[in-house]
Amino acid sequence: KRFSNVISAALVKELREKSGAGMMDCKKALQDESVQGDMEKALDWLRSKGIARATSQATRNASEGVIAIYTSNNNQNITMAEVNSETDFVSRNDDFHLFLHNVLQTIHQLPNNNNNNNN
Repeated sequence: KRFSNVISAALVKELREKSGAGMMDCKKALQDESVQGDMEKALDWLRSKGIARATSQATRNASEGVIAIYTSNNNQNITMAEVNSETDFVSRNDDFHLFLHNVLQTIHQLPNNNNNNNN
């Protein structure tokens, strides 16, 4: 159910900045009958729907990681890749390094990878 009063664009914008949720989700939250334009209730409404939480995960910074180099058997071709994670614990994990190795091998085996000798 929706609240009958008109919700201002400024209020929707403020909720969007606080929650990171989309504009239409914020508008729906503010118009909900249980919320009736209340900012804190709207934030709770978004959290209960999983909308605010998912957005906060999307904005996390992946500042840790590893850069690795893969060289062909004849040392003619080299592939370099960087894979990042949120924590140094992940980037030091053996599974993470295996994943990076697999990424490098996959990139190295791409058909166009060996044709760019000038780059």
